Amino acid sequence: MVPVLEELRRRGHEIEMRTLAAEEETMRGLGFGVESIAPEIEALAMDDWRAWSRSGALARVLRVLQARAPHEARDLQGAIAAVRPDALVVDILAWGALAAAERWNGPWACTCPFPLPIATRSGPPAGPGLPPARGPLGRLRDRGVARAVELGFDRIAGLGIARIRSQLGLPRLKRAIDMYARAPLHLYMSAEPFEYPRADWPESVVMVGPCGWEPPGQMPATLAASDEPLVLVTTSSEYQDDGRLVEVALAALAGEPVQVVATVPSASIAGLDVPANATVVPYAPHTPILRRAVCAITHGGMGATQKALALGVPVCAVPFGRDQFEVARRVEASAAGSRLPRWRLRPGPLRTKVREAIGCRPGAERIAHAFAGAGGAAAAADAVEQRLL
Repeated sequence: MVPVLEELRRRGHEIEMRTLAAEEETMRGLGFGVESIAPEIEALAMDDWRAWSRSGALARVLRVLQARAPHEARDLQGAIAAVRPDALVVDILAWGALAAAERWNGPWACTCPFPLPIATRSGPPAGPGLPPARGPLGRLRDRGVARAVELGFDRIAGLGIARIRSQLGLPRLKRAIDMYARAPLHLYMSAEPFEYPRADWPESVVMVGPCGWEPPGQMPATLAASDEPLVLVTTSSEYQDDGRLVEVALAALAGEPVQVVATVPSASIAGLDVPANATVVPYAPHTPILRRAVCAITHGGMGATQKALALGVPVCAVPFGRDQFEVARRVEASAAGSRLPRWRLRPGPLRTKVREAIGCRPGAERIAHAFAGAGGAAAAADAVEQRLL
C-alpha cells in the first residue's frame, strides 16, 4: 500500500495509518501519521505451519482471522473517532475492520494483495489452486469445489463473522464468504492475464497491478561486485517453517553457473551449508537483485512472486500454504514460470524446475507488460478519488 498512499499524499491528501508496531517508525519516516494497531491483534499470530494437512492449515488461518476480528473492529472504530477521516482503506483480511468500515457511515475501500477470494462462476474458486477448467466437466468441477469451499468457510468461520456483524448492527450474510464482496471499492493488486478472466465479479473490483515497494537496504557487496547472472530465493516474511526451500535451493544450484542470493526474513539461517556461489541474508532489497536475475525461486507468496514478474523475471514457485497454491498455479498457467509441489522439494526436481522457469522469460515479460498497463499506484489513487471522494 505504500506507493498508493504516497501517491495520494502527493495529490494533497493527508494519510493516517494503523499498522504493525514494527513498521511504525518506517512509516512515520515516510511522512504518514502513524499509530500501531492494538497489541491484542498482533498477539494472535498465524500457526498454520503446525498443521499436518492443507485443510488443517486453512482451518488454523481462518480461526486466527476470526479471533482477531473483535479487536480489529474496536481498534478501527477508535481510530475513526480520533481521526474523523473522509475515507477508509482497509486490508481485506482484517475481518473486524471490514465490518467496522461497512458499519461506518462513509466511503471506504479494501485492498487485496493476493488472489481475490470473491466468489465467481467464471473460473476456479480461490483456495485449492486448481488449474483453469476445460470443457463442461471442468466447469462442473469448479461448481462442486466452489460449493465445498463455501461450506467449509461457513463451518469454520461463519459463526464468528455473523457474531461480529451482529454486534455492529450489520445484516447477516447468506454465505460468510460474501463478506469479501461488501466493499464499495476493491483495490486488487494484480491484473490479467496473471489473474484469470472473471466476467461475474462486481464493478467494485479495480485491478491496478502490483504496487511494489521495499524498505531501504544494501545489496550484498559480493553480489554488487559480480556480473554473473543471479537466482533469487525468497521465503515468507511471516513465519511459515519454509526454510527448507533455501536449504534445497542451495544444494540444487551449488554447481550451476549462477550466483544465488537467498533472503530469509523469518526463518533461521543457522547451520545452513552455504556453497561458494551463494549468499544468505535475513534481508536485502529485491529490486536490484531481480534486475540481474534469470529466475526467482519463491514460496509462492503473491508479493515476492509478482515483484519478480513485474520486472519480467520468471518464477519457480514452491507453495507451502495459505494463498500460495493459487499463486503458484497462476505462474504455471500464465507460462511465466514453473510450479513444484512441496512434497517434491528435493535438489534434483528443483534444479529441473528452475531450468524450466528460466525458459519462460517471454511469458514473464508478457505479465510485466500487463502489470505496467494496469496503472499501479496512480490507478489505485484515481479509483479512490473518483469512486470514494
